[in-house]
Amino acid sequence: MKYVALDALTARLAGLPGRPRVVVSGNVATPWRAVEALDRALPTYVLNILNGAPGVPTRDGVIAETCFVGSGQRHHPALSYVPCRLSMVPVLLHRRLRPDVVIVHCAPARNGYLSMGIEVNVLPAAIETVRAHGGLVVAVINKHMPYTYGDALLAESDVDLAVEVDEPLPVALATTPDDASAAIGATLAAMVPNGATLQTGIGMVPDATLAALADRRELRVWTEMFSDGVLALEREGALDTDVPLTTSFVFGSQELYDWIDGNRRVMMQRTERTNDPALIARQRTMVSINTALQVDLFGQANASRINGRIHSGFGGQTDFIVGAMHSHGGHSFIALRSWHPKADVSTIVPRLLDTTTSFQQSAIVTEQGVARLLGNDEKQQAAEIIEHAAHPDVRDELRSAAAELGLDNPLY
Repeated sequence: MKYVALDALTARLAGLPGRPRVVVSGNVATPWRAVEALDRALPTYVLNILNGAPGVPTRDGVIAETCFVGSGQRHHPALSYVPCRLSMVPVLLHRRLRPDVVIVHCAPARNGYLSMGIEVNVLPAAIETVRAHGGLVVAVINKHMPYTYGDALLAESDVDLAVEVDEPLPVALATTPDDASAAIGATLAAMVPNGATLQTGIGMVPDATLAALADRRELRVWTEMFSDGVLALEREGALDTDVPLTTSFVFGSQELYDWIDGNRRVMMQRTERTNDPALIARQRTMVSINTALQVDLFGQANASRINGRIHSGFGGQTDFIVGAMHSHGGHSFIALRSWHPKADVSTIVPRLLDTTTSFQQSAIVTEQGVARLLGNDEKQQAAEIIEHAAHPDVRDELRSAAAELGLDNPLY
């Protein structure tokens, strides 16, 4: 591993031929100084970032490639969205989307190993591919990055160039769940027993759910990501301290980052492991909680598109739904408000017009209640969704739509 200045990194990247593909740490761990150096170096390149934040260059010559669209890519003039379940993205990086360069954001080395800190995800697969094909691995080393273990560890010998920066990491702003989110969280928490294994994300509903679980005991965590709600459960004594907390990336407060720094209970794992449905299915009483933009009367969920335009992607939703449904005693829930406050429309619709992200959950949960799907026939499912998940203002409309779709008059 050779330390260089940013100017030297720019010069090295400028020597790359053609239009190289560059994979960079995603979510909130993107090393923007290195991205700026890349943009100065090359007239054209493919920038592959998972859930890219604002800052992605939008000039001509830059292709924004991703399997999960973030807020910094959503309106990019040259967005290249590659549909793929998150667990399968490493396969694409090994085969179809082989990178020429990988740039990772790391904590300073300890005993010969850097750490990718809060973002592991698909990066190990990208690094393996680059090294197998003679590409370039760049580490941006930042003292503010927490040092985490598991697949976050990266040997100094596997890095070609290193650049040092001194920049605080983005932190999540503390929010107070609104009434609807609090109601959904309380309903979900009531269905989570002691000893369950949790998968949640970030946002008001996950935060409200985790906050309502403070009186549980021996909870486990196997998730794609977690935030401060897990730290709160730790302090309440709700977690099983004999089992590592398994995740692939973390986003939260500085307090959370301080807690995971050097904490061997937090096991950062590559996506192929955290999102493997077979491994998820082995977890004890796996409870998966995901959200969606819309749900229809067939129980299908759209979490990916708005008016046909890609908003995010499959992510890990399908991976965790399948895994949780196969876990002994496990459940998969789609949780969402019954009414979208900004668009002022029902989130429960007769039939999805946009692409389906997932289906066949255990139940749909809104602030109105729980619509139980598993084991019910399609007419019973539609009735459950209308009567227990939909907003009262649209139930008559949905009943009429159900009749037109042949989903009325349940047989039981």
